[in-house]
Amino acid sequence: MHELLDLKSYSIQQEEMCRRNDYIDPAEYPNHNVKRGLRDVNGVGVVAGLTQISKIVSFDTSNGERIPCEGQLWYRGYNVEGLVEKYAHTVYGYEHLTYLLLFGTLPSEEQAEEFIQVLGNARALPERFARDIIMKAASPDIMNSITRSILSMASYDENVQSLAIDNVIRQCIQLIAVMPMLAIYGYHASNHYNNDGSMYIHRPAADKSTAENILMLLRPDKNYSEIEAKALDTALMLHMEHGGGNNSSFTTRVVTSAGSDTYATMAAAMSSLKGPRHGGANIKVMTMMDDIRANVKDWEDEEELSAYLEKILNKQVGDKSGLIYGMGHAVYSLSDPREKLFRAYVEQLSEEKGRQRDMKLYQQIEKLAPEVIARKCHIYKGVSPNVDFYSGFAYEMLGIPRELYTPIFAIARLAGWSAHRLEELVGQGKIIRPAYTSVMVPVEL
Repeated sequence: MHELLDLKSYSIQQEEMCRRNDYIDPAEYPNHNVKRGLRDVNGVGVVAGLTQISKIVSFDTSNGERIPCEGQLWYRGYNVEGLVEKYAHTVYGYEHLTYLLLFGTLPSEEQAEEFIQVLGNARALPERFARDIIMKAASPDIMNSITRSILSMASYDENVQSLAIDNVIRQCIQLIAVMPMLAIYGYHASNHYNNDGSMYIHRPAADKSTAENILMLLRPDKNYSEIEAKALDTALMLHMEHGGGNNSSFTTRVVTSAGSDTYATMAAAMSSLKGPRHGGANIKVMTMMDDIRANVKDWEDEEELSAYLEKILNKQVGDKSGLIYGMGHAVYSLSDPREKLFRAYVEQLSEEKGRQRDMKLYQQIEKLAPEVIARKCHIYKGVSPNVDFYSGFAYEMLGIPRELYTPIFAIARLAGWSAHRLEELVGQGKIIRPAYTSVMVPVEL
């Protein structure tokens, strides 16, 4: 008889077998004309569908040649730059653009007022939900906490399985409305039960925007400034949608195409966004910046700063990944339009919070990192800062704990996921089922 093993010991014992039998040589992918990660060697994604929701521009085409250009992001036919400028004087920009993504047109004043009122009235969780679901088994992983809460919301919905469009619209709007509470209540519960911190549960305000509610729910005194609310509202606008091919939006469409309900679909999208390759970029930027502050003596010395950035690339310092986080993007080439738009608000926040010295360090790295990368690496497109280079710094200045950085991303992106779910349902597409080529070797019995 073999000695009895517990599950953990058995798993450790079997690890090597999995590694040996599941390994596929990366060289096999081009041999079979497979685009690994569904991207070709130039970083272009394999086309998997059609969408009217958004568009990303990063290259121009001239005489059949792709030429890097300044990045552009479009929502429903509108350039995001123009949309951010249009709603620069309101903290309800996210709500206006949520209407745009869901229904395909910008709302009139009357339509916007009605939609904002509907969202405000929907900012209510089922009775005792915070106590029975969020506070029990409080998780230090807030993304897991939110995902569990979304799945639990299904238990309170009498029409959970219906794929009627009006029912899905109702479910999506309900989730968009309560997401700030699922995230922030989850954080407060974790901070209390896992960190011995204080826990306070504020009621949301129906007459306040999503950005205002996030700040109000998070802070003991509920207070926030106008620039704080506007900066966060702008961050939500810039993170709410980014094409159907990003991992979480594609997950939304895959699960929707299988006929799953709205809650299961959004929980799947949450699980995708939770992955650090997708939703954790700004946290990695913040960790990198902590390391740079600790090890670069003179932040204004370009030579010293460049030398340290080069050490990061050489895997000598930092987390030894060889990556300067916040630099470059899987899609954009010369610039990320979201970074360019958001930077102005980050500068204003740094003035208000007395963080000008930190802002200057970020600006120095923004200038020097592309030069260092260009010297050290072979690149097929330009390198520039992406929106996550500054977003973590902005959230830090807003007093948002790092545990909530990815949940804030999820709060914003839920609008885009909802739009893709509706487009997939209305289009009555087939179940999404790509093929895999088998490289299995037959074995004789």
